[in-house]
Amino acid sequence: MIKTGFNRYRIFQIICFAFPVLIPALADAVILKIATLSPEGSGWMQKMRLGAKDVARRTDNRVRFKFYPGGVMGDDKTVLRKIRIGQLQGGAVVAGSLSKYFRDNQVYSLPLNFRSFEEVDYVRSKMDTTIIDGLKKGGFVTFGLAEGGFAYIMSNKPVLTIDDLRRQKMWVPDNDETTMEIVKSFGITPIPLSIADVRTGLQTGLIDTVATPPIGAIALQWHTQIKYLLDVPLVYIFAVMAVDRKVFEKISPANQMIVREVMERVFKDIDRENRKDNVKALQVLRKQGVQFMKPSSEELKQWYASASKILKQMVIAGRLSEGIVQILEKNINDYRSGRFHADE
Repeated sequence: MIKTGFNRYRIFQIICFAFPVLIPALADAVILKIATLSPEGSGWMQKMRLGAKDVARRTDNRVRFKFYPGGVMGDDKTVLRKIRIGQLQGGAVVAGSLSKYFRDNQVYSLPLNFRSFEEVDYVRSKMDTTIIDGLKKGGFVTFGLAEGGFAYIMSNKPVLTIDDLRRQKMWVPDNDETTMEIVKSFGITPIPLSIADVRTGLQTGLIDTVATPPIGAIALQWHTQIKYLLDVPLVYIFAVMAVDRKVFEKISPANQMIVREVMERVFKDIDRENRKDNVKALQVLRKQGVQFMKPSSEELKQWYASASKILKQMVIAGRLSEGIVQILEKNINDYRSGRFHADE
């Protein structure tokens, strides 16, 4: 009896000693549940999982990621709703879905604004931080922008002019109000669908035209349902991993730094790899028989003229601030005039 009592007393002492030590560690532990449409096994998922392992190791498991790939948590609109109610802590989503939290994050996606990837790189070197800071004010911590690439118009019938496009049944994401307004400004009546429903829509004829980067068309198997590609970069697409800022700020400052360091490195890698993959994806589309259509110089002028009008309409409608558009235009003009060399 004495021995048993002694053992119980010793156990009680150990618990009392360990309890104050365990409490801070447990309080600091955070699991970030992140949803994405990216399928398991994709380059995105492989890199994010490797980053998550590194974070867990370096924070002694005080910060862990749990991923829900392949759209199992729904499309971007559903994921953002689940973040609001605390079911998820973040999502890897396309930029357009976050416009309600920071309207100017769509400034890169204005139609026909960029002519080359070199132009994109210069502008992004000047403006990415503006988008990251804007999203933070809107309630989301991000770790850099990951290029989706240039979206091209892909269709079942040839599209060379805006009039051709107006006769098509064109899809737009159902949670992207800015893209919806852009498409309407071309005089097109869009058909909004979730990304998960696009392939079925193409198969049934509900839609016959999409605008998407090549890697997206192949990853989501949309390319099996289209025959033509308008060989003009329509808009520039990017995505982010957006984590609820309130949740992120519950992590200790030291561990926040670790998460930022690791995930910023991961997203730089994804950003670079996506460009290479898009170039390869264009080649795959050609090999699979998709016909690349090139508009004439006169037809191209009409596209650019319409795009210029849309930019003004977006500012008037309050979809973009005049200030961000002026910064964008200055950077593009600096690049095209060669003035950017003076900054290097």
